[in-house]
Amino acid sequence: MAVLAFNRKAKYDYEILETFEAGLVLKGYEVKSIKTGRVSLQGAFVTIKNEEAFLTNANIPPYQPKNTPPDYNPTQSRKLLLHKKEINSLMGKTRQKGLTLVPLRVYAKKGKIKLGFGLAKGKKKADKREIIKKREVERQINRALREGS
Repeated sequence: MAVLAFNRKAKYDYEILETFEAGLVLKGYEVKSIKTGRVSLQGAFVTIKNEEAFLTNANIPPYQPKNTPPDYNPTQSRKLLLHKKEINSLMGKTRQKGLTLVPLRVYAKKGKIKLGFGLAKGKKKADKREIIKKREVERQINRALREGS
């Protein structure tokens, strides 16, 4: 399972409660572009419309710009392949206050392109500061231990 793209800001901005896996409906030139690692999940999110899930605002630039169709939009919505029961449970969970679906990573599994996304709750600014302080304290402790030995 090779990770092709990772959303670094997701774990910083959100508290991930549950993770899911879905297939992506893509065109051939999009698959080639993703497999070369040219995909960005920055600012992307998962939406559910008419009992179908979509990856919205993910940027997949064309693999060969001269060979792609002229009407190609790199940030278009792409359909996610999920079972009806999964979509219905996600719809119920996202209706709760403060919960959203955030893409975490894009990876290849058995030759197929998959999207790992999570049910997330947004973090407050104070929570983010607290995490940074903890990280700084751990670094200082590790430095002191290395210098002392």
